[in-house]
Amino acid sequence: MDDEKILEIKKLFSEKRYLELIFLIEHQIDDGEINSNLLNLLGACKVIKEKPSKEDFMSAIENFKQAYLKEKKTKVALESLRNFINSSVDLYDYENSPANHKISVSNFLDAILFFKEIQSFYENDELLTLAITRVFKRLGDTDKTIFYLGKLLENKHYRTLTICSYIYQNCYSNSWSQKEFFKYAKLLAEKQPIYPDNEMVKIVNSKKDKIRIAFLSSDLKASHSVTYFLKTILSNYNKDKYEIYFYLNNKEETYDDVTENLIRLIDKTTNISTLGDIQAINLIRKDQIDIMFDLMGVTSKNRIALFKNRLAPTQISWCGFCNTTGLNEMDYIIADPNLIYDEEKNLYSEKIIYLPDIWNCHSGLTIEREEYLSPFIKNNHITFGSFNNFLKINDNVIDVWSKILQNVKNSKLILKSSSPRVVTKLTEKFKKNDVLKSIVFEDTKNNIKDHLNLYQKIDIALDTFPYNGVTTSFEAIWMGVPVLTMRGYNFHSRCGESINKNIKLDCLIAKNENDYFIKAKELSENTEMLLNIRKMIFKDALTSPLFDVKRFSNEFFNSLEKIYNQL
Repeated sequence: MDDEKILEIKKLFSEKRYLELIFLIEHQIDDGEINSNLLNLLGACKVIKEKPSKEDFMSAIENFKQAYLKEKKTKVALESLRNFINSSVDLYDYENSPANHKISVSNFLDAILFFKEIQSFYENDELLTLAITRVFKRLGDTDKTIFYLGKLLENKHYRTLTICSYIYQNCYSNSWSQKEFFKYAKLLAEKQPIYPDNEMVKIVNSKKDKIRIAFLSSDLKASHSVTYFLKTILSNYNKDKYEIYFYLNNKEETYDDVTENLIRLIDKTTNISTLGDIQAINLIRKDQIDIMFDLMGVTSKNRIALFKNRLAPTQISWCGFCNTTGLNEMDYIIADPNLIYDEEKNLYSEKIIYLPDIWNCHSGLTIEREEYLSPFIKNNHITFGSFNNFLKINDNVIDVWSKILQNVKNSKLILKSSSPRVVTKLTEKFKKNDVLKSIVFEDTKNNIKDHLNLYQKIDIALDTFPYNGVTTSFEAIWMGVPVLTMRGYNFHSRCGESINKNIKLDCLIAKNENDYFIKAKELSENTEMLLNIRKMIFKDALTSPLFDVKRFSNEFFNSLEKIYNQL
């Protein structure tokens, strides 16, 4: 290739004229001159241009793949492989389409193969290792995800994303104590940037006519359960006493009907997804917020650095992540007495706000409730069910559930997933335990009504452990289905306990795995007890703290007012 074309390529890329660059490489350069560097560049242009389509991702992925195959174990191969892996994950996530998932899984298998080929040459490459953890995460391989994230931390690669992912993935593991969560949360806090005071708007701590409360989240959309709990308070606050602000960290093109409906309930909404840290901090500080909520913790797309640099006189963690942030600047975390014990307070960087009943209240269910007979009456056998995120179904859970199915005659277990890969993986594990004939997979439905109606097929819902269900447990109880849960060792592993205690179902809280099995078997055999529990749930659910939105809202805002009056 002549020097003139090379200069033109460099110029077009530096000026971000990606469409022209794509045309140049594809139509004005001979095939014989297309090397790995050009293929990698071509793919990059397709995914970084404005609003790339599904077809752009698919074409770019093929470009990256061919670039890697042309020059294995070179620097350009390393970059091409990183791009191949990350773009395959992006395609998987694109519009959450099952068709995209199928294509991506095929690419994931290639990615793992290529990674193994090149690993010995670039085993300490942070970006490559981080990319492959994204693949294992999408494949539901928690152990490998944790392993490679741990390798990064061993090599002192302390990116916020790496530490956050490591903490969050260990929620699914049985191996961590609360001490370890606290340890890595403190590491996360330590690695956050502190911006110079002279570049920052000063925080104003002044009393106003109304208490100004704000929330920050990347998850204000139909696909995320935080919206259901948030709606509880947004629909029930005193507009004469409070002003509600919201800072959205998801791009405006991701807004949906749920987003728009919630925005209508809020006094002021600002999108900060395109702002850098200092810009976002100064914008929020100018709004003179009194109490600032973080609804993300260490989950993806968090903005934890903003809270490290303080956005308001009082900062509170709630709802989006059920554990400590590690930040001394995060003043409080909202919990209830069932979730964080007195002797564990030192393992949270935040002070604990104990709401008197429950830390959350669900207001998003609008389907008409109808009492129905327990399915076993018609089926002549017990049907268990779990609609939790498949990542929560670890090997310990599978073993206990398998033991239940082996010991409860003719019983079935309904699981829910739209991913063929997930179904295959779970099928293999249940097959090893010789209970595959008892497993029924239901495809995920986008329609909330269809989803909730599936509970009519279930006699008893089985909670996951150590990472309990939250939304799924609220949904089950709304539909009159009892949830068997197991008490854990920290906040996220005690959510099931709090939910059951607040509907007076202590009898369905197991102390350990053996107790979980015994309770499942006993409830299955004592059908009179099962019917009575189901009747009680249907009768009392709406007036319980789980769904009494006015009671919860009063408790929530009363606790905030006490804090505000102390300022």
